[in-house]
Amino acid sequence: MNTIASEIAATAAALVVEEGLEYGPAKRRAVKQLGLAVRTELPDNDAVEDAVREYIAVFCADTQPAELLALRQLALVWMERMAAFRPYLAGAVWHGTATRLSDIYIQLFCDDSKSAEIALIEHNVDYEPRTVVGFTGGSIEALSLSSLCKPLHEMVGIHLMVYDHDDLRGALRPDTKGRKPRGDLVAVQKLVGSDPLTVFTRTI
Repeated sequence: MNTIASEIAATAAALVVEEGLEYGPAKRRAVKQLGLAVRTELPDNDAVEDAVREYIAVFCADTQPAELLALRQLALVWMERMAAFRPYLAGAVWHGTATRLSDIYIQLFCDDSKSAEIALIEHNVDYEPRTVVGFTGGSIEALSLSSLCKPLHEMVGIHLMVYDHDDLRGALRPDTKGRKPRGDLVAVQKLVGSDPLTVFTRTI
C-alpha cells in the first residue's frame, strides 16, 4: 500500500473509532481532511480495518475490550430474540474492532422476507425500514432500531439485515483474510462466554 493510501487508512481509522463512522464515509472524509483530490484512489476495507486495530491498540487498549464485550452481549440478546430467523452477527462487533460508538449488524436469513418485520410489529418494537446494499450486491431491507446497552449507558443502533434463506449458502465462505465473515448464535455465545471480562461483568 502506497503512502497516500496509508495516510487515508490511518485518518479514516481515527474517524471510525472516535466518531463511529462506517468505513466508506470515513474514507471519503479522510480524503477531504487530507486535502486530497476527490478521485484519489481509496484503500480497501481490509487496510482500514488493519489501521483501526492499530489505532485501538495505541489509544483505546484500556477501554475497548469492555466496550466490545458489552456490544456482543447486546447483540446476543437480539440474536436470541430473532432466533427464528437464523441470525448471524457481522461487522465490527463480530470481528472485534467495535467500540462504544459502533452499531450492531445482525443478518437474518428468512424464508419469508416480511416475517422478521412482522415479528417486530407484534412485539411493539419501534424500527425504521430502509433499503440498503447487501453483501450479495443486491438491495435488501434493513430494519433499524435503537436498544439500550446498560453497561455503556448508551442507546446503540441495531440493524437487522433481511436476506433470503438461499443467500445463506454463500454467506459462510471465508473472507479475504481467511476468517468467517459472520457468526451464528452459537458462535457469538462462545465469544461472549470465553471472554475473560465476562466473569468480571457478572460479579459487579
